[in-house]
Amino acid sequence: MIRKLQQWNGAGNDFLVDVDTDENLAHWTAEAASAACDRSTGLGADGLLLASLRGETLGMKLFNSDGSVAEMSGNGIRCLVAAAHRATTATWTEVNVETDAGARVVTLNLNGTSGTGSAWMGHVRIDEPLPGTLGVANVGNPHVVVADDESWSVEERTARAEALADQMGGANVEFVTIIHPARVAIKVHERGVGWTQACGTGSVATAAVLHALGQTGERIVVENPGGELIVSLGPDGATLGGPVEFERDVEWTLA
Repeated sequence: MIRKLQQWNGAGNDFLVDVDTDENLAHWTAEAASAACDRSTGLGADGLLLASLRGETLGMKLFNSDGSVAEMSGNGIRCLVAAAHRATTATWTEVNVETDAGARVVTLNLNGTSGTGSAWMGHVRIDEPLPGTLGVANVGNPHVVVADDESWSVEERTARAEALADQMGGANVEFVTIIHPARVAIKVHERGVGWTQACGTGSVATAAVLHALGQTGERIVVENPGGELIVSLGPDGATLGGPVEFERDVEWTLA
């Protein structure tokens, strides 16, 4: 079975997106998703998004590049909505998306094959911090936020990230540097992916943890290696904004 996919990226976080009905998307397995995402032998991507067409709403399922399932992706949800918008030649600028982390509202402003979008990310739950960390947060998926140290090597950060993730039974780990109260920079070791160019939920988790500690304001620019994301925190929850860009149309054969 040949699947026609779109590849999009949000701040460098790239995804393959299959837009179709739930019935047709059910042919994807964890093994097939991992094979398609493999950067050596497959098409190459941080993850595979399945965009289910459900009338006036969209469904979202995300396979990480290792085939594991993620509950939510702040960059991925923008890519999914943009791909669905392009595939269906839609005219809407706002849509409800049903994710494994709950319903999300996404707005989209496209100019051709690039633009910006924002997603309501829900309420962030702040949990008890692990020793040596700034905090633990859940944005529909789990995160551990750590104060970065520029003297650490990549290998040292990787070891710390893996150890902290193991304590959580699997989690994304953000290493943060505070530039000033409205701007921070992060490096993200993502569950099921490894080091990534950007993490939307990680940006939200970092902003929420730092705000709870009184170190940042309610609107924070988060510098990811692949680009900037904007997090707004309020009584109704968090909103994440950022870029989205089409890369290419591709095909993948499912066995």
